Amino acid sequence: MKKNLTLTGMMGVGKSTIGRAISKQLSMQFIDIDKIIEKKLNLTVQKIFEKKGEAFFREFEEKITLEEVKKKNKVISLGGGAFMNAKIRDCVILDTKSFWLDLSIGLLEKRLIDSKKRPLLINKNIRLDLERIYKQRKDTYSLANYKIDCSDLSANLIAKKIIILYEKN
Repeated sequence: MKKNLTLTGMMGVGKSTIGRAISKQLSMQFIDIDKIIEKKLNLTVQKIFEKKGEAFFREFEEKITLEEVKKKNKVISLGGGAFMNAKIRDCVILDTKSFWLDLSIGLLEKRLIDSKKRPLLINKNIRLDLERIYKQRKDTYSLANYKIDCSDLSANLIAKKIIILYEKN
């Protein structure tokens, strides 16, 4: 049986949209880690950050992600910060085919400018926050098996590109 396929990258890059498209085309189940966390805790990610803090969220995210990665026949969309966790990253790199979806800060800013549900961007200068977060994460994201530049591609083209790479090996 083939390995799971995992998507990582910045918030707003399109992991969930692209993951759903890939899962349909490959007849695999789509898993959005943030949605599972929200369902299990009956709170949005933003509310979890507000009420319980980022440390609680990251700990719970680790538990859920490690459980989901071990299941079979999945396309998994990680939360934007999940790959920064060494346990998650090691498991994802070892047990799945991982793809870093990369997008320019300018395009991320356009997508997220009106978002009220991104706890790391609330009441802040979005561009500066995105630049800071990207700078902190890009070297770690680059450890994924593949990097996909999403800047000039539609979600369908990105999905096709990922499927070709996934099915190659």
